Order: sequence, then structure tokens, then C-alpha cells
Amino acid sequence: MDDYIKIAKNGLWNNNQALVALLGLCPLLAVTNNVVNSIALGLATTFVLVASNTTISIFRHYISKEVRIPIFVLLIASFVTIVELVMQSYFYDLYLILGIFVPLIVTNCAILGRAEAFASKNTWDKSALDGLMMGIGFSIILVILGGMRELIGSGTLFDQSALLLGSLGDTLSVTVFEDYQGTLLAILPPGAFIGLGLIVAVKNFIDLKAVERSKSVIVNESIGITSLSNS
Repeated sequence: MDDYIKIAKNGLWNNNQALVALLGLCPLLAVTNNVVNSIALGLATTFVLVASNTTISIFRHYISKEVRIPIFVLLIASFVTIVELVMQSYFYDLYLILGIFVPLIVTNCAILGRAEAFASKNTWDKSALDGLMMGIGFSIILVILGGMRELIGSGTLFDQSALLLGSLGDTLSVTVFEDYQGTLLAILPPGAFIGLGLIVAVKNFIDLKAVERSKSVIVNESIGITSLSNS
């Protein structure tokens, strides 16, 4: 059980691919100008991560080390093709908005990295969990960044939700700031870099405070043990 908890923590926080490894930044920075785009790309990436990790783990003993990287890429490309076909069939307008960044999931270093570093060395259940947690962790950052940029850039949240949820999405769109002129910088690429930098800074600050608290606990315990031994 401890292994599964560690895998979950790594995917969501300790080894979040967007904040720690800084992988997959091209789609992360390009499509996060609103929440809907972020959710769509996050779901697609999570599906590919889970499917590729699981498949690679199941067949890892049958894949020669010399050709493992091309095989991994082919498997990832197959699942990305499935995502593309589904989006073209059911979410065509959203697919057009995301454009080249859906097929570019094939080249996402976060996915190939998990295939090489984890799925090829672990059982299928752990690999599936790793893919799920890494995907969720990546998606959370996508949504946070998309929400920040959409709110500051347009004054709305969940705008164009109908592209993802149909008629149900019309009720989710929220105008936070009425008569808001918008901030162009937020929805341009520089705004994405600034937003991601702020999120990384917040994570590093939280991690630093956690380390300081753990050191303080260790010091206090050491002082207590010393006091007891002297008495």
C-alpha cells in the first residue's frame, strides 16, 4: 500500500511533470488560455498516459531493449490517434481549437519519460496508477494556469464549455468581471510563462516550509531525548 501512496504523491506533487521535471511545456503554455482547453488537453493526456503505461508494462518482457524507444513511440502514437478520432467525431470544434497540440501529445516528453522510467520496470497496476496520477497532476496545473489566464485575460471562467459538454456547458460559463476590458498579456505566451513561474514559485515555497517544519520537529525531538538522557 505504501508503494501506491508514494506513486500517487509523486504524480500529484513531489514529481509533478509540469512543475518539477518541467516536461510537456509546449502544450502546457500554448493551449491554457482558458479552462475548457486545459481540461480537454488534460483529459487527452491522462488517457494516453494511463493506456501507454499499462500496455508497455504488460508487454515489457517482450520488448527488446534495443528497439524499446521506437516501440514506445508507436504505442503512444496509437493511443493519440484514438484520442484524435474521438475528438473529431464528438468534439470537432474543440479539436480545431486545440489544433496541432493533440497530435503533439506523441512527442510529449512526460509520457515517453514515464514509459521509459517507470512502466518498463514495474507491474501493470503500478504503471496504470503512475500514469493516472501523473496525468491528473499535469491536468491540475493545466486547469489552474488556464483559469488564471482566462480570469485575468477575459474576466470569465469556463467560457465556451459547450464545446466540451454540449448544452450542459452553457450553464457553467461564468462572467466574473462585468464590462471587463481584459488584459492581453495574460492570454499571450508571455502570460503563460509568468503564470507557470508563479505556480512553480508557490510549490517551491510550500516545499521549503515543509522541509523547515520537518527539521524543526527533528531538532525538538533531539533536544527532548537529550534532556531525558541527562535527567
